[in-house]
Amino acid sequence: MDSNDFREFGKAMIDYIADYMENIRNRDVLPSVTPGYLENQIPKETPVEGDNWKDVLHDVEKLIMPGVTHWHSPHFHAYYPTSQSYPSIVGEMLSAGIGCVGFSWMASPACTELEVITMNWLGKLLGLPEQFLNCSEGPGGGVIQGSASESTLVALLAAKERVVRLVKQNNPSLSEGDIKGKLVAYTSDQANSSVEKSGILASIPMIHLPSDNNGSLRGDILREAIRKDKEAGLIPCYVVANLGTTGTCAFDNLEELGVVCNEEEVWLHVDAAYAGAAFVCPEYRHLMKGVELCDSFTFNPHKWMLVNFDCSALWVKDARYLVEAFNVDRIYLQHQHEGNAPDYRHWQIPLGRRFRALKLWFVLRIYGTEGIRQHIRHHINLAKHFEQLVHNDARFEVLTSSLGLICFRLQGEDSLTKELLEKITANKKLYLIPCYTQQKYVIRFVVCSRITTNEDINCSWAEIVSQANTIVPYPTDKSSIMQEPKKQDYLNLSKYNEPSVNVNEKSK
Repeated sequence: MDSNDFREFGKAMIDYIADYMENIRNRDVLPSVTPGYLENQIPKETPVEGDNWKDVLHDVEKLIMPGVTHWHSPHFHAYYPTSQSYPSIVGEMLSAGIGCVGFSWMASPACTELEVITMNWLGKLLGLPEQFLNCSEGPGGGVIQGSASESTLVALLAAKERVVRLVKQNNPSLSEGDIKGKLVAYTSDQANSSVEKSGILASIPMIHLPSDNNGSLRGDILREAIRKDKEAGLIPCYVVANLGTTGTCAFDNLEELGVVCNEEEVWLHVDAAYAGAAFVCPEYRHLMKGVELCDSFTFNPHKWMLVNFDCSALWVKDARYLVEAFNVDRIYLQHQHEGNAPDYRHWQIPLGRRFRALKLWFVLRIYGTEGIRQHIRHHINLAKHFEQLVHNDARFEVLTSSLGLICFRLQGEDSLTKELLEKITANKKLYLIPCYTQQKYVIRFVVCSRITTNEDINCSWAEIVSQANTIVPYPTDKSSIMQEPKKQDYLNLSKYNEPSVNVNEKSK
């Protein structure tokens, strides 16, 4: 393929992507295929002579799209958002075109320096304490990882090495093996599966502590767990706090956990993968109160901040612990500017890294602070609108409501809600997933797509009601039926740019 073919192919693909997004509502969210569907449609061997790009593009629609789950459909309400925007897509294109591998400053100075700058921008946008930023006078700083899973593991490995060095200094007779065999870490029973996986990969037991009735991990529970483990001869080294749990988007109490961790010299890591994006809006920053007590903080711009996967932002108060844990030097990696700028290969697990800062920079510049805030507030108001629809049908109940996530169910036995979800999934018009909260089986409804509108929420609700009607018909007693809300009762989404401000923020 020469440059002329590339221009034609690239322009055709841009048109294809734009058409895909404009017409995504016409596609079922879930595909109607079974495992192995591609096996008999694609040749067994690589073509000897290269195919024409037009044939390849034709096969994208014919073969690939039938097997795609459309995450950016406004009727995709499962898991959490995976972000996408046109500025980010263009940034990905440029990153692929440049094709650098920015493991050190010298390997591509712009790759490193733009990441330093955008991580400062992003940290300030969230309202993080200055000691986490690259521009602070201290040793803190930010780095882009691939996912929150990587961020949690990276912080755990750094905490592990920090504790080993500290214990070794105080007890020279102990070997590293003896120390590592006694390390334990903690998190909430509501934590993401990736937190448990990080413990497995780091060979450190990850103890799940019980959360309260609101799904929040509290300081007294952590303090007691640490006391018992220390009495048993174990060495606590790491705690993962959740700001926005996977199931219900609950928030751990950072103030309480931070005090305990600081007293016990235990590394406190914050996983705010989804909810962290909400902190760009000042009215939600009270949810991360106590963050100044933490050692590391991560959230995913690729979840709710319009940046395509993969882009996970990780900040640490002291980057020296990362460098000490991951520094493996070779003569071919050395350069004359070492020490004057970060060599991000010391801040991560792999050696190589893509120019991910480009897509983040494009999004921050083109949307701006207000554009990003508008996007977050719009999604939250859409979720509130859905919550109101649920409240207006007496057959349903809302168990939790947090940011862009509503957990709801049919009144009565869990079997009714399970049947409802099975019917919704089988019809493939919506995609939702379940979880348990308050000992009940619930359906999670998350506003995910960038292009979701009020009408899309109404359409999704109509599908849910249609399937519910086959399970629990409307009561015959008309007085018990909650009427469909009138148009004037719907949330006025035109005002999402003027949200109510938390009382605590007004006083600051």
